[in-house]
Amino acid sequence: VQLVESGGGLVQPGGSLRLSCVASGFTFSSYTVTWLRQAPGKDRKLVAIITSTGTTNYVDSVKGRFTISRDNTKNTVYLQMNSLKPEDTAVYYCYVHETGYWGQGTQVTVSS
Repeated sequence: VQLVESGGGLVQPGGSLRLSCVASGFTFSSYTVTWLRQAPGKDRKLVAIITSTGTTNYVDSVKGRFTISRDNTKNTVYLQMNSLKPEDTAVYYCYVHETGYWGQGTQVTVSS
């Protein structure tokens, strides 16, 4: 079983990135998946969540800028991040509910 995040990097304020979380070894179409992030010196916090039926929810600070989606045929959950701000800088993780599975994280740095 493996969860692998990718798509992070360095981007200027106002830019965009798309993160991917790919699962292998199990089928996660039945599970709720969450993206969380952890900034330096801070706790890990929820960013966005998508249920098995596609219902989504977001933390207020990213509403209107981030979009979570899933492609169950590819065992993948995405996080499209637009209008990025320096305060979005963090390591981003995906988590599959009811399984306890975490990815290793992908670094997002927003800086000019």
